[in-house]
Amino acid sequence: MSEKVREKNNDEEKKPDDTSDVKQSIDSFGTINNAFDFISEIQYLTIIGSIEGHTALPPQNKTTKYENIIPQLVAVEENRNIKGLLTILNTVGGDVEAGLAIAELIATLSKPTVSLVLGGGHSIGIPLATASDYSFIAESATMTMHPIRLTGLVIGAQQTYEYFRRMQERVVDFIARTSNADKETILQYMNATGNMANDVGTILYGKEATEIGLIDEVGGLKDALDKLKSMIKEKEQES
Repeated sequence: MSEKVREKNNDEEKKPDDTSDVKQSIDSFGTINNAFDFISEIQYLTIIGSIEGHTALPPQNKTTKYENIIPQLVAVEENRNIKGLLTILNTVGGDVEAGLAIAELIATLSKPTVSLVLGGGHSIGIPLATASDYSFIAESATMTMHPIRLTGLVIGAQQTYEYFRRMQERVVDFIARTSNADKETILQYMNATGNMANDVGTILYGKEATEIGLIDEVGGLKDALDKLKSMIKEKEQES
């Protein structure tokens, strides 16, 4: 084997495995690392499964962890190369405070944000969808609105129910503030008794969510990207 061939083989061995790095990023965080692997001015954020709170869920559950999402959102705000955020949701809901924490960060970003609900955006997934500047929902997707729930033992006292009421107010106020739905409509659908068997609440299908002002428009990935790119362009023209 010639010296040149041997050097070439050694160089190939030294090359980093970029494919494995991308796979590791997707497996760990459900996203592509903008800085190294994918050149784009848009950051893509996926919110899937259950929103995990301060207690770890069983390993068989698919979860979105706030300790992973919060640093990403801070990086979106700080990174000059990122011009906008696209949030893609397929979530069953989860921890109220963790969900609201993520939603508040999305709502207070200075850069244009768009959300897209695919499959489901249930429970605390609703404020996560409405937190963006503009929201889309797939025609086949659903969103479940229901009162605040708590698993495990609770104290059957008036203070417990007052705590539930105030926590629910936080969620309702946020949705009303970040969508075109008013509080009365939100509470009406949230406390409906004739829509779900043995449960309280309402299941809204794609178009129904837009009709009550919860979501802005029915659409898919292309619609969401086109809208976000136009918002980015408008912001650049203003500045």
